[in-house]
Amino acid sequence: MRKSAAVLCGVTAVLAGTLTALPAEASPSVSTAPLAKVAWKKCGTENYPTLQCGSVKVPLDYAKPQGRKITLAVSRVPHTAKKYQGPLLVNPGGPGGSGLTLAGFVASALPKAVAAQYDVIGFDPRGVGKSKPALDCKPGYFNPVRPASVPSTPAIEKANLDRAKSFAAACGHKYADLLPYINTINAVKDMDSIRKSLGAKKINYFGYSYGTYLGQVYGKLFPTHVRRLVLDSIVDPDGVWYDANISQDYAFDARQKALMAWIAKYDSTYKLGTDPAAIEAKWYAMQAELAKKPAGGKVGAAELEDTFIPGGYYNGYWPDLAKAFAAYVNDKNAAPLVEAYENIAAIDASGDNGYSIYTAVQCRDASWPRDWRQWQKDNWAVYEKAPFMAWSNAWYNAPCAFWPTKSLKPVNVANSKLPPALLFQATNDAATPYQGGVTVHHLLKRSSLVVEQGGGNHGITLSGNACLDKYLAKYLTDGTVPRGHGTADAVCKKTADPTPPAAAKAAMSTQQSATVSRGDTLHGLLGFRG
Repeated sequence: MRKSAAVLCGVTAVLAGTLTALPAEASPSVSTAPLAKVAWKKCGTENYPTLQCGSVKVPLDYAKPQGRKITLAVSRVPHTAKKYQGPLLVNPGGPGGSGLTLAGFVASALPKAVAAQYDVIGFDPRGVGKSKPALDCKPGYFNPVRPASVPSTPAIEKANLDRAKSFAAACGHKYADLLPYINTINAVKDMDSIRKSLGAKKINYFGYSYGTYLGQVYGKLFPTHVRRLVLDSIVDPDGVWYDANISQDYAFDARQKALMAWIAKYDSTYKLGTDPAAIEAKWYAMQAELAKKPAGGKVGAAELEDTFIPGGYYNGYWPDLAKAFAAYVNDKNAAPLVEAYENIAAIDASGDNGYSIYTAVQCRDASWPRDWRQWQKDNWAVYEKAPFMAWSNAWYNAPCAFWPTKSLKPVNVANSKLPPALLFQATNDAATPYQGGVTVHHLLKRSSLVVEQGGGNHGITLSGNACLDKYLAKYLTDGTVPRGHGTADAVCKKTADPTPPAAAKAAMSTQQSATVSRGDTLHGLLGFRG
């Protein structure tokens, strides 16, 4: 799925020929009844003192607009400039990510003169966070220590299958009345309800990760309601969702190898050797040991994967991961590994909620194989070439094989009715591989694609790359997009990889330190798994 710089100019357009027309549920018609305006209240924090909060009531079932209502939590950083460009809705992805705090982050990270012209609006999609009701199918589902992910024995496979079946059954038992209505199409209709509650004829939209798919579908259902559209780290609509997860497996394996190469580069710090392949072998040996004796009673083989997978999303985690890896291998000290797990990977109640929505949306949005033999065939094939995340990702999505609701059909997002959209994509992004950006660029007529060449992070704007942020600021200021002659309309160099803490402290300027801090903050808000 990844492309090199050599083919950035001249890649053949990829068409979403396998997608269907809009399913009946995706009809853009929603209730024309006016929605109550949002009653904003102060909810500022130390980092985002001007943040305001409110709520919007929407139909659970848009086919029955006068029926049961649910509540969406929304947030706002209000505009302060005389020139007002309307609401800018922001979404961090997921599915299942809370966007309330993201509004504060985006408003503070954009140039002040740009942010001042927008009401930056965050929201918790239906079922998420402070929206009501919020789903939590099976609290503690990810509590350690879980079975190893690689089904090397029938017993391990059965243990993981039983877990997936129990999660799907728990969701169906607990939320039978809600699950049919938790999906991307309804989330998009909720976005339009938010638009109406704000009294806006059109919205500006800025989505990361899965939030880019929300933007694609919103543009399809409500093209005349879109003023500006920014998509960062782009979901490939051709892969929704089973194939997308298979593609991720190969890309995450490549990012894990990039981490091994980075550790080899800094052998003087980590003392794990200078051969990336040999270092990777040490990692798998560590995993085998943890499968037998979990570190601190918390980090077994599955939890080790949980801890290192975030490094595939954001290289800012690499120094801590390398430190923990080296301490375990070189010093037989598991404490840094346990600390890394607790800081980066451990799932709390909000994580349980996020995963419940993740499965509810992805399992409902599109069809998944219901025959487990298909999963076995596909994931063993992946594992042979890209073992790092293959089975971990399979079990993460396995409840969809047993999901209690029927599947919808993906939306054909091809669109010639939108204003120019601005797309951002890193060539080595693992969570949303590069081809997704190329595909959507060709599907959204008049869109422009800005590529971070060699970048591997997921979520690349407002994260320290001045070149990318220049294009974003210009677009939000006056709608200008770059125009090129190849697949990419503009190419930016990647942000530099991190350095070990001692070297970083010595070499980093105040500005660079602020950049790293902003990247850390953004990726903490975006979360993982989409």
